[in-house]
Amino acid sequence: MQASRIAAAAAVAGSAVLLLSSPAFAHVSVQPDGTAAKGGYALVNFRVPNERDDASTTKLEINFPTDHPLASVMPEKIAGWKATVTRTKLAKPLEVHGQKINEAVSKVTWTADGKGIEPGYIQRFPVSMGALPEDADELVFKAIQTYSSGEVVRWIEVQEDGAEEPENPAPVLTLSAASEDHHGASTAEDASDESSESSESSDDAKAASVTTEAAADSSDGSDTTARVLGVVGIVVGAAGVAYGVLAGRRRTTSDA
Repeated sequence: MQASRIAAAAAVAGSAVLLLSSPAFAHVSVQPDGTAAKGGYALVNFRVPNERDDASTTKLEINFPTDHPLASVMPEKIAGWKATVTRTKLAKPLEVHGQKINEAVSKVTWTADGKGIEPGYIQRFPVSMGALPEDADELVFKAIQTYSSGEVVRWIEVQEDGAEEPENPAPVLTLSAASEDHHGASTAEDASDESSESSESSDDAKAASVTTEAAADSSDGSDTTARVLGVVGIVVGAAGVAYGVLAGRRRTTSDA
């Protein structure tokens, strides 16, 4: 009897865990393919499960944050789906890599050309986006999922700090720390340092070249002087020999 009660309690507890955890796997979410660094560009995947047993997901609408507008958003082509990108004029232009941007993407809509996401399946919608904001730790997207039955589910509720997860939470993309060269500043500094080092190396090379040339000139001068002295020595030696021969002859004639 006691064993039966324990088994029944365990079954109820297990069912409760499944029921409590299932919403976490059922809602629309977003995850980066790798990392999503502040100030950089990232490839993210919007993961969309089908929660219904008698209908397919035929449309997905992702609304982009207006407080941190993104100038570049490019959805990846998916077989069986048509993507439409909606751009909105900004009240305050953005400056990206020294260029002013007057428009930003406000929404991307995918519409199924075929069966869509059938019951029991999920679909990933890849999107390349940037430049990601440098003054935010996360981006909140609001998703609207439409079924073939006409039902519309709005995943737009923002998670509050310390509160329980809402019934229809909005997808949230967590941003990682900015990389050192995401905007080219470090690269430019490195290039400046390399240019300075290159200039110093060039100056050293020039100085070495001048020293080498001077040494070569000195060496050439020494060689020339040695050659002249050698020739002079040979001439003087020959003259001495000739003088000795002549002197010997004169002595011989005088003695005779």
